[in-house]
Amino acid sequence: MTSRLRRQFLGIAVAMGIGCGLGPLAALPASAATELTMYYPIAVGGPLTKVIDGLVADFQKEHPDIKVKAVYAGNYNDARIKALAAHKAGQPAQLSVLFSIDIYELIEQDLIYAFDDIVSTAEEKAWLKAFYPALMENGTYKGKVYGIPFQRSTIVMYYNKDAFKEAGLDPNHPPATWQEMVDMGRKLVKKDASGNISRWGVMIPSTGYPYWMFGALTMQNGQVLMNPDGNVTHFGDPAVVGALEYWVDLSKKHKVMPEGTVEWGTLRQNFLEGKTAMMWHSTGNLTAVKNNAKFDFGVAMLPASKRRGTPTGGGNFYIFKKSTPEERKAALTFIKWMTDPERTAKWSIATGYIGTRPDAYKTKLLSDYVVKFPPAAVARDQLEFATAELSTYQTGRVRKLLDDAIQAALTGGKTPKEALGSAQAQAERLLKPYR
Repeated sequence: MTSRLRRQFLGIAVAMGIGCGLGPLAALPASAATELTMYYPIAVGGPLTKVIDGLVADFQKEHPDIKVKAVYAGNYNDARIKALAAHKAGQPAQLSVLFSIDIYELIEQDLIYAFDDIVSTAEEKAWLKAFYPALMENGTYKGKVYGIPFQRSTIVMYYNKDAFKEAGLDPNHPPATWQEMVDMGRKLVKKDASGNISRWGVMIPSTGYPYWMFGALTMQNGQVLMNPDGNVTHFGDPAVVGALEYWVDLSKKHKVMPEGTVEWGTLRQNFLEGKTAMMWHSTGNLTAVKNNAKFDFGVAMLPASKRRGTPTGGGNFYIFKKSTPEERKAALTFIKWMTDPERTAKWSIATGYIGTRPDAYKTKLLSDYVVKFPPAAVARDQLEFATAELSTYQTGRVRKLLDDAIQAALTGGKTPKEALGSAQAQAERLLKPYR
């Protein structure tokens, strides 16, 4: 039998289900699905796990050739540590959602791909440009995109409209300037019969992510915390010192905020329980506040000093280098699917995080939601005044220097100028080799 006839015979045999001496056709292996592991920065059993699990299940129905295993790893630091540990142990994830500010560490360790080196079609290249520019700052390095925005936020001001009415303030006009926040805050402070303060005017969290809150204050005062290349910090700049002095004065001088530190983890509950009339917090709290507040509340852009300002925050998708071409293609397919306009709209509504691309707000789902619930548009509108979150080489060490300086000033251990001057000198030593 010629080779040509043999190929024809085999083709007919396969079509008829004949094993051709190779065993039953059913025994032939089916093409295996491409398996992806994704580390995700939320606690196991948290409310967002149900949202992510639902999205992953929907994706796999549409793409049965790709299997995605989401590993929930706690907070952003936990997720980074676990993802890197798996990488070193030879069991790497192919993609993860990690802190947007992790980019320098991931690049320095040569762990992630630039999406520019993975996309190939005109449609894929256009997709890279579909996101809000302010959200791309923390994901772009030397002109290439390494992180795709997903679980992203800005800081916004939540305020208790009922408390405003009680204090004789207009509930539809939250403070637009630093001075107004002080003036309104004084009227909003409430004392019980014993003279103890039962409600503060404002709370800004100073544990968890103090550098993030501080980035808002410094930008409002006219200065960002670092350069675009991540190798210079501006902690000792007079505008930065002035921002920390204002934060300290809110408690020590103006008495509108409790002295010492304000806990990140309990602040939302303090607001819901009426212990503060205003709070600065992530827009990622929006849906939780909406679902749990027993009072009328508002959401506003942060007040201005010289200008308005907030850093962006949250997590980006990354694709790791220890992956096969098939895995990278599958990861790209998944990330594109997760970030399309309709799913971005659903994610924003379910969580309160920003819709990361302008066309998400043009979907009927999100445009109708914003009409019914205007606070959902505040974080998006504030992107006009946003800057990148503090991110440098040696990010963890540099960030800790600033966190420690902020807390030293708030607790009275050092003056703002002393604390920030020391932090800048140490950051300079850490970053000089990268220039």
